[in-house]
Amino acid sequence: MPGIDRESHAPHPDTPGWQFAVSAAILGWILDAFNFFIVVFLFGPLAATFHVSKAAIVFTLTATLALRPVGALFFGALADRYGRKLPLIACVVFFTIFTVLSGYAPNYWFFLLMRALYGIGMGGYWGIGASYAMESCPQRSRGVVSGLMQGGYPIGYLVAAVAMQVLMGSLGWRGMFLAGCPVMVIIVALTLLAPESGSWKLHRAPQFGTILRTLFGNMKLFVYTLAIMAAMNSLSHGSQDLYPNFLRSIPGLAGENLFGMKMIYGIPIVYNAVAVLGTLFFGHFSDRVGRRRAMIFALLLCLISVPAWAFGVSMGMLVLGSCAMQAGVQGAFGVIPAHLSELSPDSIRSLFPGLLYQLGVLIASPSVTLEYGLRDRIGYPWALTTFECVVIVALLGLYFYGPEKLGRDFNRPERGSAALAALTKTNTDAAG
Repeated sequence: MPGIDRESHAPHPDTPGWQFAVSAAILGWILDAFNFFIVVFLFGPLAATFHVSKAAIVFTLTATLALRPVGALFFGALADRYGRKLPLIACVVFFTIFTVLSGYAPNYWFFLLMRALYGIGMGGYWGIGASYAMESCPQRSRGVVSGLMQGGYPIGYLVAAVAMQVLMGSLGWRGMFLAGCPVMVIIVALTLLAPESGSWKLHRAPQFGTILRTLFGNMKLFVYTLAIMAAMNSLSHGSQDLYPNFLRSIPGLAGENLFGMKMIYGIPIVYNAVAVLGTLFFGHFSDRVGRRRAMIFALLLCLISVPAWAFGVSMGMLVLGSCAMQAGVQGAFGVIPAHLSELSPDSIRSLFPGLLYQLGVLIASPSVTLEYGLRDRIGYPWALTTFECVVIVALLGLYFYGPEKLGRDFNRPERGSAALAALTKTNTDAAG
């Protein structure tokens, strides 16, 4: 494995109010995940309401994932040009509106359109939120905050599972799409209280042309990290999106309860709680051993969990396997916000990782449909196993040979970078 490129500088003083920025970024990703995963638990009711197959409802997940790069490009460019705060507010309001409209869908085609438009907002949020959190938090806390940021995703999944138990009976499936509105208000308030990113002020691009030149000037890095994000999203969605439906298919277990809850909700609640711990552990671990090494350890945990995760025949084995799998999956993902932010050019730290993340989602978007199709050919356990093992092995190779810039100082430009060259050229041209 190549050595770690670790930067060491005198630490900068903490930015007053950075906690508001980090809280807004994390809470928004929780809300985003909640709004996405609600559909995972509603395959049956949605299919019955709209008189379509479950496969048609599964396709709405693919539509959501496929439109996310559009949001990453649009909102990410706005955040690099005009700052993190206002684009973040615009993005969370945008995706909340289309989530609410999903609950009022009169037919399947309207619902599909709303979920696709929601995908634009979902795609825009991560890049802004991750860059805002990584640039605002103290450098010494970057790994932990990275874990917290990405931990918002399994937390959103967990909250969706709990909400299905607590709210579904009184609100109905349509009301579930309105449940996140109060959280949106809190996110807007936190963002208004938070300071603007000091790193963005230092490195902001003077025009959109500079942003594009910087992006195209880093194509080699872009292609490498795109391969990582395509595989990481395949790993995550391949291990999560169909798992409740897989649990329902296990003979003799579908009617059992876990901690007083139906198994289909109880097991996801437990493994998502463990997944959050995984993001925090591996995020903190990455500050000590390096980003790539921490992710490799997390992926090895995924590999050894596969037999119990996919072939468990008892409640205990399924809980153990799914907890270990999600601790590894989300543990590896918990390092991603810090890793991508440290690799990204200074002046496009919102657009670059956000676009990579969401293009990775686009490439990975057929993964759920592929797994569902494999299920019909080789059965659910082997479909899940085959898909996940191929992805894990690919990721191990990518991380082993890849670069990292552990502890990079965001308040200092990276000398010799394409980002710095593009920014310097533009400023020189403007001065002339």
